[in-house]
Amino acid sequence: MMSRAEGREQRAEKRKSNLWLAIFLASAAPVVSAAGQVTPAKTTAPVVTLSEARQRALRVDPAAVEATSNIRTAEWTRRSARADLIAPRLSGNLNYIRFSDPFFNFGTGAITPNAASATLEASWVILGAGKFGIVKATNAGLQSAEANELATRFQSALFTDEAYFEVLAQKELRRVAADRLQRAQEQLAVARVRVSAGEVIASDSLQLLLEVNRSQYLLLIRDSALVASRLHLGTRIGLAGPAEAAPVDSLPPPALPFTEMQAIAELRERGPDIEAARADEVSADARVTAAKERYFPALTLTGTYGSYDDRLFPDALQRSQLAVGLSFPFWDGGQREVVLARAQAERNVARAVRDERERSANERMAQAVLGYETARAGIGLAQVGVSAATETFRVQRARYGEGATTILDLLEAQVALSEAEGTLVQSRFNARLALSQIEALLGRRVFGDAGAGTNR
Repeated sequence: MMSRAEGREQRAEKRKSNLWLAIFLASAAPVVSAAGQVTPAKTTAPVVTLSEARQRALRVDPAAVEATSNIRTAEWTRRSARADLIAPRLSGNLNYIRFSDPFFNFGTGAITPNAASATLEASWVILGAGKFGIVKATNAGLQSAEANELATRFQSALFTDEAYFEVLAQKELRRVAADRLQRAQEQLAVARVRVSAGEVIASDSLQLLLEVNRSQYLLLIRDSALVASRLHLGTRIGLAGPAEAAPVDSLPPPALPFTEMQAIAELRERGPDIEAARADEVSADARVTAAKERYFPALTLTGTYGSYDDRLFPDALQRSQLAVGLSFPFWDGGQREVVLARAQAERNVARAVRDERERSANERMAQAVLGYETARAGIGLAQVGVSAATETFRVQRARYGEGATTILDLLEAQVALSEAEGTLVQSRFNARLALSQIEALLGRRVFGDAGAGTNR
C-alpha cells in the first residue's frame, strides 16, 4: 500500500504541475490573443453587382472581344462576296513615259519622245471562279460567327459568375472560421480559470490551446483565399486591383420551370454551342463547294476605256473595247487540290465536333440539372445539420461545464458546428453555380432578367 508520505508527495507534485501549466497558459494568453487579432475582411475595392460584373467582363474578356470582332469581319466578308456577285471590279491606270529617242505616237499621230495613257477597266466574272459557293460560305460564316458569339457570351458569364460567387463564398467561410476561433478562445479562457482552480485536468487546456491554434491557421487561410478571390474578380472585370462582390439574398433557389428531358430537348434544338457547331459545319461545307467550283470554266466580261496623248493628262485619242472571255483552269500547280483538301479536312473536323456535342447533350444537361437539384436538396440538409450541430455544441458545452463529459466531446461538437456551417455556405453557392451552368448551356436566363436569388 502507498504510504501517507508518498500520497502527500504525489498530491504536491500534481499541484506543482497544475501551477506550472497555469503559468504557461497565462504566458501564452497574450500570444494567442495577438495571433487571434487577424486583420478583418474589410476592403476599399469597388463594389459591383452580378449584372455589372457580367457586362464589364464582356468588354474585356479576350474570347468575347474576339467573338464580337469575328461578327464584324464576317459581315464585311459577306458584303464583299455579294457585291462581287453583281458588281464589276474597277481599276484605273495613268502612265507618262519619256523615251531617249522620238517615236511615232499613235495617240497624237506625230513624232515625239513622250507618251501618256489613261485607262479605266471594268471586269465582271459572270460564271465560275467559285462566286456562288463563296456567297454561300460567307452567309454560313456569319451565322457561325453569331452562334459562336452567343455561346462565348454565356461562357464568359459563367466564368464571371464563378469568380463573383467565389468572393461571396470566401467571405462567408471566413465568417465561419472567425466564429470557430471566437468559440475556441472563449473556451480556453474558461479552461484557464478552471485549471487554476483545480476543477479540470491540465490536458483540457492544452487541447483547447491546440484548437485555438488550428482555428487561427484556418482563419489565415480564409483571409488569403478571400484576397485572392477579390483580385481574380477584379481581373475578370477589367480592373488592375481587387473588386468586391455585392451581397446577394439568401432565399432558397426555386425549382426549375422545366423537366430534365425538356432541358435536354431544348439544348439539342437551340443550345448555343450546338448551334455554333452546326453553323461551323455548314460554313465548312460551303467552303468545300466553293473550292469545287474552281474546277469549272470562268466566263468573264471586260470593258476598257483609254485615252492617249503625249501630255500627262492625255485627251488626243480615245478608244474603248468590250471583251468576253472564257478561261479553262486545267492545271494551276495543284493549288486547287490543296485548297479542296484543306476545306474537306475542315469540314470533317466540324462534322465530328457537331456530332460530339449532340451526343453529349444528354450528359452535359443531366449533370447540370441534377447538380442544381442536388444543391437545392443539399441546402435543406445543411440547414438541418447546422441546427443539429448548434444544439449539440450547446449541450456539450453545458455538460462540460458540469463535468459530465470530456473535453474531446466538446471539441468534436465545436468542430462539427464549424463544418456544418461551411457545408451550408458551399451548398448555397453550388446551387447558384449550377444554375449558371444550365443558363450557359441553354443560352438564356432560366428565371428571366430578375434571376433566382441574385442581385441582377
